[in-house]
Amino acid sequence: MEFQVPVVDISPFVLAGSPGERARVAAEVDAAARSFGFIQIVGHGVPDFVAAGLADSMDAFFARTLEEKKTWIRPAGENRGYSAPKSESLSLSLGVESATRMNDFFEAYNIGRTTADHPGADPAHYADNTWPDVPGFEELTSDYLAEAERVARTMVEIFSDALGLPGSLFDELTDHSIGVLRMNNYALPEGTDVILDGDLTGMGEHTDFGIVTILWADQVRGLQVLGSDGAWHDVSPVDGALLINLGDLTARLTNEQWMSTLHRVKPPVVDGTIQRRRSAAFFFDGNSDAVVATLPAFIDEQHPQLYLPVTVEEHITAKLDGSRAGLINGAAEREAARVRAATG
Repeated sequence: MEFQVPVVDISPFVLAGSPGERARVAAEVDAAARSFGFIQIVGHGVPDFVAAGLADSMDAFFARTLEEKKTWIRPAGENRGYSAPKSESLSLSLGVESATRMNDFFEAYNIGRTTADHPGADPAHYADNTWPDVPGFEELTSDYLAEAERVARTMVEIFSDALGLPGSLFDELTDHSIGVLRMNNYALPEGTDVILDGDLTGMGEHTDFGIVTILWADQVRGLQVLGSDGAWHDVSPVDGALLINLGDLTARLTNEQWMSTLHRVKPPVVDGTIQRRRSAAFFFDGNSDAVVATLPAFIDEQHPQLYLPVTVEEHITAKLDGSRAGLINGAAEREAARVRAATG
């Protein structure tokens, strides 16, 4: 039986629903966050044509030759531009390393919010975008980024209600939030015969780094979430849904009463051959200069404090140094322990 991720209709927060309707949404999100850390949302208001424009832009870019795409590679620390297949290892962002596993075989293209959007912000996390010469790419992907950020801000509004927190808390953490849209393509040629062994990884096991991730994905299998039973479970979005996973900084704020979601992508294989799979993740990470500390309401005798305060800059840099620069993140002991304990 397929693992079922809760589906929540958030339209009362998108369309100014009644207090009772909004309370129902907040309660459903709270229950899902405490038990899964992974949610499907409908009623998010992203127009179908905007999502279709994103998909078309991704298809047009990733159809280019590898040599062409490599001309849009940027320095790893900028988190922009093209990432070639096997150039990253997401498991290193958790401090998990395998001597035999090849790097993740996905390819990706990143765009994000810049210092033009947030004047005075640190350029290290708000770098300028590079736009490939693909007709419509800049316009269509920018349109989707704006919608994804709107959904992310709606989600943190719901989080505030669900956790009984003042809205000003997330406002102070996110008024110039790092925002990165990563468009992913699982890049083995479609139809390739493959042998599924432990060394073939689409995207290694990891948690997302920030506050919340808004994930658009097609319905080809491959995405897996670590369940409370310690096993990995397949996840595919229902029609029209976006997938929401909580990030490390939300886990820190709530002292792991809401858990960041451990997930990975296995090769999308049907009947022994690779299938094309695409996804686009918008990472809403918080202000680079914000300090994230566990909230006192989530610390008591049964829940001792698990994390020391950290700036968003420090946390995100350590994670990126792992995934993009190949440096093991030694500050992710708790997440790494969860990976090592997982079965499957």
